[in-house]
Amino acid sequence: MKNNTGQSSGVRQDVNAVVGVEDETHVNRISQEQSFSGKSVTSTLRPQESISERVTTNFEKINAARLRPRDIICFSHLRWDFVYQRPQHLLSRGAAEGRVFFVEEPIFDEGPARLELRRREGDVWVAVPHLPINASSEAPMETALQALIINLVDEHSINDYVLWYYTPMALGWTRQLNPLAVVYDCMDELSAFKNAPIALREREAELFSRADVVFTGGQSLYEAKRHQHPNVYAFPSSVETAHFASARHLTEDPVDQVGIPHPRIGFYGVIDERFDIALLKGVAEARPEWHWVVVGPIVKINPADLPKLENVHYLCSKSYQELPAYLAGWDVAVLPFARNESTRFISPTKTPEYLAAGKPVVSTSIRDVVRPYQELGLARIADAPEEFIAAIEAALGEDATERIRRADKFLAQNSWDRTWRQMSQLIDDAVKTRLEAAQAVKQAVKQGAMRVAGTKASAASFATGD
Repeated sequence: MKNNTGQSSGVRQDVNAVVGVEDETHVNRISQEQSFSGKSVTSTLRPQESISERVTTNFEKINAARLRPRDIICFSHLRWDFVYQRPQHLLSRGAAEGRVFFVEEPIFDEGPARLELRRREGDVWVAVPHLPINASSEAPMETALQALIINLVDEHSINDYVLWYYTPMALGWTRQLNPLAVVYDCMDELSAFKNAPIALREREAELFSRADVVFTGGQSLYEAKRHQHPNVYAFPSSVETAHFASARHLTEDPVDQVGIPHPRIGFYGVIDERFDIALLKGVAEARPEWHWVVVGPIVKINPADLPKLENVHYLCSKSYQELPAYLAGWDVAVLPFARNESTRFISPTKTPEYLAAGKPVVSTSIRDVVRPYQELGLARIADAPEEFIAAIEAALGEDATERIRRADKFLAQNSWDRTWRQMSQLIDDAVKTRLEAAQAVKQAVKQGAMRVAGTKASAASFATGD
């Protein structure tokens, strides 16, 4: 397919092709199975074009891509403007190296299928598919989304790019794409979440078979996924320390928090099936003099199920920029997560953020909080209401000087900048691996062509009696 600049777009019709293809109307397709790093690859040739020529073209394309910025097309189950977390931290940094197209899940409404494109910070472009209501079933939805993505790639000359998946469900409408590499940033065990699609596990297995490199959002998730792919790396939640450390010096309370008495027990984040409502209720009722400040959107649960107590204050969502101002006024920061399948592998981003703000942390026994935070003396762990109360009391009475010193030492080696640099290097390695595979195939094809030529020459000689 050609874009309006005359360049060929990064779209193909066959799955997992290292050898690129332009989708033109009068192309005769010749499928030829080959092996690239253990993957089955289908290439497509034009009339009069040899396999050697096609491999050479792709070799040059990948090699050139290493010398200039590459784009990222990301497919996410989370919306960019929902809560600022791992995807935003990483991909905003990726946008310094090339364009980032962040494709969200579709919205069903009136009107024709269309892709709404909005620019965010830097070179981040948020793409929101809008589909007609009658396209909500799987087959017509995936057909419509596939067409929208092909148009996006074509119209914006997205030629050399990495595919970055947060949701395996996007495989249903992105198999036609021809990336330099495929990244799966597995930030949660999505199949354990409420309302997870039935096909999610099957799609994830397929994504593992297609991915060149896999990142996990924490150590526990790494341990669960490392046997499913040969190239898996753990990247637990990082932090922008300076942003949250500003909370140590802020003295002015936000307007909706200023009237809440101390001591304040604070939490920010998504309030959903992972939030331990019973624990909040038990602690709040047992200590009415402690005031809970709960900041964040309420999703996938009934707001009526949350405790309605005079000492529990729900302040709704706040922007990433506002969070330090709220943290500054808290006495203890908490992680009151329920212990269930949906929290088994989580690595809360807010843990290092709380520490950067200089706050004592009390959490339920989430594995990726116990390791490393409790083990390093940076968080207290408690599950039952009475245990949680005791932990908060200890936090309120502690001398924070030594804890903050330990936290600062830990945080000095932990940043989103550092995480992105490490991820980017691994992506470079994945592109290089594909390059070397293409080079190996080029050489094999060349040798094969020479053998075929030699065989034909021998046959001709035999036929003429030479």
